Amino acid sequence: MHPRPFPIEPGQESVWDYPRPPRLEPTSKHLQVIFNQVIIADTHRGQRILETSHPPVYYFPPEDVKVAYLERSPRQTYCEWKGQGAYYHICVTAQRIQDAAWFYPQPTATFATIRDYIAFYPDGMDVCYVDGILVTPQPGRFYGGWITPDIIGPFKGIPGSWGW
Repeated sequence: MHPRPFPIEPGQESVWDYPRPPRLEPTSKHLQVIFNQVIIADTHRGQRILETSHPPVYYFPPEDVKVAYLERSPRQTYCEWKGQGAYYHICVTAQRIQDAAWFYPQPTATFATIRDYIAFYPDGMDVCYVDGILVTPQPGRFYGGWITPDIIGPFKGIPGSWGW
C-alpha cells in the first residue's frame, strides 16, 4: 500500500520527493534544541538527512552541543544506510530523558560527514526550532524527524504506515 502525497504548495517540500536511499546535505538553517529550559544544542552548521516518507532529521556538530548534559546510553541500533548507531540520555538538573539523542561513531562512507554529529528526538524536548519555527515531532517514537510547515506528508509513523 502506498499513500497519496499531499498537494504541494509554493515553498513546501514533500517527503515523497525525498530519495531512498537517503540523501545527506548541509543546512545553514538555525537549529535549536531546548530541554528543561536549557539550550542543549544550537547551530547554523547542521546536516540533514532526507528519506522518502520521513521529515528531515537534523544532525548537530558536537561542538555546537552542550555535551555536559549528555550521558552515554548502552542502547545501540543499526541503520542499513548509516551503520551502527549509539545513544545519549539527556540530563538537566533533576530532569532526565532516556535515549533522547543518537549519533554514528563510525558511519558508512556515504554518511561519513555526520560522524559523531548528534540528532535529537524532538518529542520529550521542551521545544525544537528550525529558523525560529516550532518543530512538531514525527509520529511514532521510532522516528526522529522534525516537521515544520514547509514539510508535507503524509509521514511514516502514522497509524497504518509500517508497511510503506
